[in-house]
Amino acid sequence: MAKMTLERLEQFNDAWARGDVAKLMSFMTDDCIYQASVGPEPGETFEGRAAVEAGFRWMLAHDGDSESRGGRCAVLGDLGIAEWSYVKDEGGRSIETRGCDIFEFAGDRIRRKDAFRKTFTP
Repeated sequence: MAKMTLERLEQFNDAWARGDVAKLMSFMTDDCIYQASVGPEPGETFEGRAAVEAGFRWMLAHDGDSESRGGRCAVLGDLGIAEWSYVKDEGGRSIETRGCDIFEFAGDRIRRKDAFRKTFTP
């Protein structure tokens, strides 16, 4: 069975920065789970391909007024991490939201993407 590689995880992150949902979904397993960094739980959990795709679209729209910046990635067997940030201007001030994703892999695909973020209090 193929394994997730650093190159593939970086390709996923590049697709996220471009907002390419079709490409993102090509990395996901059929039983995928996305745990977003914002929502009522805290965060919000999406399970299954259709729900995860909708969750990706929702989250990308949520941060759509910001510039996406990638960060370090690592693949550790069936687990992975990726750092990221979004930067936007707010009232003449540049605000950066930083976060990270924790991934669980099944072979060379993503089974779970669990996102965490740090935000500034205005």
